Amino acid sequence: MKKVFDNILGAIGNTPMIKLNRIAEDLPGTILAKVEYFNPGNSVKDRMALKMVEDAEQEGKIKPGGTIIECTSGNTGMGLALACIVKGYKLICTSSDKQSKEKFDVLRAVGAEVHVCPTNVAPDHPDSYYSVAERLSKEIPNSFWVNQYDNLSNRKAHYETTGPEIWEQTEGKITHFVVGVGTGGTISGVGKYLKEQNPNIKIWGIDTYGSVFKKYHETGEFDENEIHSYITEGIGEDILPKNVDFGVIDHFEKVTDKDGALVARELAEKEGLFLGYSCGSAFQGLRQLKDELSPEDVVVVLFHDHGSRYVGKVYNDEWMKSVGFM
Repeated sequence: MKKVFDNILGAIGNTPMIKLNRIAEDLPGTILAKVEYFNPGNSVKDRMALKMVEDAEQEGKIKPGGTIIECTSGNTGMGLALACIVKGYKLICTSSDKQSKEKFDVLRAVGAEVHVCPTNVAPDHPDSYYSVAERLSKEIPNSFWVNQYDNLSNRKAHYETTGPEIWEQTEGKITHFVVGVGTGGTISGVGKYLKEQNPNIKIWGIDTYGSVFKKYHETGEFDENEIHSYITEGIGEDILPKNVDFGVIDHFEKVTDKDGALVARELAEKEGLFLGYSCGSAFQGLRQLKDELSPEDVVVVLFHDHGSRYVGKVYNDEWMKSVGFM
C-alpha cells in the first residue's frame, strides 16, 4: 500500500472486508461486509464521483475553473466535493428535502452550494431535484451536469475497482453479492465483473417499497401505481436509470423503511459498524433471503455509507418514535 498519497483522492478505494459475526449467527454460510465508509468521503460514491469527473475531463465536457452540477441524496455530492476541491471546480448540488440535514451541512462544509428541492413532485416537474440540476447546467457557462443516474462512468468505476477488490478479497470464493440499488452503478458494475469471473455468482439487489425496480425486473412493466414516497434514503427509484443493468441482477428483494432503520441500529450494537440507513436495508434483505443460502456459501454484502449522516434520524430515538419505528 502506498505510504503517502498526493492528495485526498488517492485514499479512495481498497476498502476492507469484515466478517459479520453475532448478527449473522442464524444465517447459513460465511457473511462478509465490504465496508465502503472507509473511503475518505465516507461512502461508496467516492469511487464513481471521481471516475465521472475524470472521464468528463478527458472528453472535454468540463474545462479548468468550471462548475460541476449534480442531483444527489448526499453521498455522491460528498465524493464530487472532494474531486472539485483537488481539481479546482465549483460544485452545485441539488437534493430532495427528505434527506437528513447532516448531509446538507456536510456538503456546505466542503464548499458545495446546495439547492434543496421538494421530494413529492414527479421527476419531470420543474422543481424536482433532477430538473433543477438540468436547468442550472443550461444556464451556467462551462458547467457539467454529472447525472449519476444515466452517466455510465458510474457503473464503470465499480467494474474497474469495487468488483476486482471483492473478487480478490474473497479469493474468488464469493457465491452471492448483495447491495442496495439506487442509481444502479454499484450493482451493475460489480455484478458484471463478478459474473465474468464466475457466471454462477448470484447478484441480489435490495429495493424499497415505493420504488419501481422489483416489479419492472420481474414483469418488464413500469408501474406508476407502485410509486409513493418512502423514508429510506439512497435506494429505490421512481425512474429507470441507464446505469441499472437488469440483465446482471438475479433478484430484487424489497425491505420496509422500519426494518432498514432497526437493522442499521442492530449492526451498530452487534458488530460495531456505524452505518447508513440503506446498509440496514441491505442486511435485512439478505436475512429475508436466508432460505436461499447453504452452509458453503460466501456472501458479500456491500455497506454503502457511514452512520454520521443519519445521527438526527435513524440514530435519534425521538425521530424513530415520531415515524413509528420505536
